[in-house]
Amino acid sequence: MSTLLIVDDEPNVLYSLEKRLKSESLDIITASTAKQGIELVKDRNPDAVLLDVRLPDMSGLDAFDEIREHDPRLPVVIITAHATTETAIEAMKRGAFEYLLKPLDLPELRGVVSKAVHLSRLSRTPAVFGEEAPADAAADRIVGLSAPMQEVYKSIGRVATQNVNVLILGESGTGKELVARAIYSNSPRNKKPFLAINCAAIPESLLESELFGHERGAFTGADRRRIGKFEQANRGTIFLDEIGDMAVATQSKILRLLQDGRFERVGGNETIETDVRIIAATNQNLEDLVARGRFREDLYYRLKVFAIYLPPLRRRMEDLPRLVEYFAKRFSHELHKPIRSVPPETLELLKAYDWPGNVRELQSAIKYAFVQATGEVLAPHWLPENVRRGRSAGVPLRSSEPPPGSLDVAELANGLLRSDSHDVYRQVHAEVDRILLDEVLRHAEGNQVLASQLLGISRTTLRNKLAALGQIANGEE
Repeated sequence: MSTLLIVDDEPNVLYSLEKRLKSESLDIITASTAKQGIELVKDRNPDAVLLDVRLPDMSGLDAFDEIREHDPRLPVVIITAHATTETAIEAMKRGAFEYLLKPLDLPELRGVVSKAVHLSRLSRTPAVFGEEAPADAAADRIVGLSAPMQEVYKSIGRVATQNVNVLILGESGTGKELVARAIYSNSPRNKKPFLAINCAAIPESLLESELFGHERGAFTGADRRRIGKFEQANRGTIFLDEIGDMAVATQSKILRLLQDGRFERVGGNETIETDVRIIAATNQNLEDLVARGRFREDLYYRLKVFAIYLPPLRRRMEDLPRLVEYFAKRFSHELHKPIRSVPPETLELLKAYDWPGNVRELQSAIKYAFVQATGEVLAPHWLPENVRRGRSAGVPLRSSEPPPGSLDVAELANGLLRSDSHDVYRQVHAEVDRILLDEVLRHAEGNQVLASQLLGISRTTLRNKLAALGQIANGEE
């Protein structure tokens, strides 16, 4: 269960917020003075803090400084009844997660608290790799001993301590966020903020403001200054997920920040300096987006100082038993179900499935089976129906050695449409590439130079395509 600390000197505010925000997944603790709040931060280690700026014993800004000194990664949300207060603005500059005006809008508050608690978990729960037992039992583990995953671990180890940008490539569900967190956890910046932004989840019109902030009056609805994530994360790390979905105009501003560490808020003239490490990720082929004019080539090379390619689950099926064991232990604890074994027939069904959603889909399937199961054995009939059928809903099963001409593009496209996919273009092209490259490489007996000549593309393009498909683990030259 997560814990939220609320610091406010008005008893009615504390009572109201505690009553409205407390839930089965969120515990509430309260303090009426700054000193009480600071002591609770030290004693209880809450996941997030709501902090009023006007307290009887200390200013909110001084309290914020002491809280951040104790834990720079703790998300602090400033609440104030004074819309023009410079204290709240200054706290945001120093790294506060957000500030909200009283009277508080409950849906907005719940959304901000939810994001703050999620961010707290990302930055404070270690992501570990390899088979060694983590010192922190709550750590999230990247599981696998296959050759492709060994290359991923080596790449994380090589780049984590270096102050360079990293680009993580791989299909949806392969664990790109976990890799980003592992890099952060093992970096010299691991005591500073870690902020994660999903570029595809934020409307294009708002993403620039979210990243760089805006001045009051910069656009309709900008009724107050907003401090952006790059300013908040100074000396820390920002994870830009799905960066391939970022608008070209925002890409230009990111490029300038990478070049000289400076930017302006939307609608502002003040030049702001920041020291931020960027870890970016995408499931798209950025080289293809560059060729189509949808992604800046100069930004692509700035981000790809070091690239890590995550293989899809179907390319490392020898890791599946370990993944199943890991998720089974996890859900046995989380769901309080003493399931003690996964029989061979269940594993065989899991191995026969293609896992287009990769590790994320496997995790969901195991959790579904745990919820359905009775007894101590995870029998095959508890698995989702599509897994038991051996194919994803509406999507033809991939085979490791597809015969020439076996792909029916119309059938694949219709299957994806029936499954309500919003990524039809990329998935169809990825499937065509997979079969085409397999056939050409087989004809060229694995010689990539000859294969690239037969395809009429550069060897670098071929290697990037293979990496994106998970046929090589790391695309470094």
